Amino acid sequence: MGVIGRKEAFLRVFAIVFLVLTACLVGFDTQTKLLFYSVVRKATYRDLNALFVLVWIDSAAAAYNLLQLFRCYILPVSKEDLTSNYKYLAWGFCLLDQAAVYIVFAANSAAVQASMFALTGESSLQWMKLCNRFTRFCIQIGGALFCGYFASIFMAVISSISAYNLFRFYSPKQFLLLKGK
Repeated sequence: MGVIGRKEAFLRVFAIVFLVLTACLVGFDTQTKLLFYSVVRKATYRDLNALFVLVWIDSAAAAYNLLQLFRCYILPVSKEDLTSNYKYLAWGFCLLDQAAVYIVFAANSAAVQASMFALTGESSLQWMKLCNRFTRFCIQIGGALFCGYFASIFMAVISSISAYNLFRFYSPKQFLLLKGK
């Protein structure tokens, strides 16, 4: 495994850690409050659909990155791979890496938007603020979303490495023409 492969593996490990951390912080976060004398309310990630989707998307992205981490050790990239069908695999890896980044970033952004409604409320729709009652829950969700954006940054760098691994096989002089041996 070359230097680029080691860096990609290192970044994938960090992305997996942050994705699992995000999914666990959101998924296991609950807070119960006594709102009135006998009304008890429990806040969980299932109260906001965006947080529910975030848990599943981050879990799937962590599993994908784990599979790709195994691929880094099983199928190392070298110049000799040009003679095989590595070109087609490289296209698939690049497209899947980019799709994973976009989906994780979109899920995190949707969760931030939904969490802002929980933080500030919406008076025109008569939605109440929730974070003034469930402060620990909201702080933990905020930390999880912060970790989710770090995972997105790591995955964006991984995607650029994947694009480099793909386009280094092509000639810089002619469009999509493979380099010679």
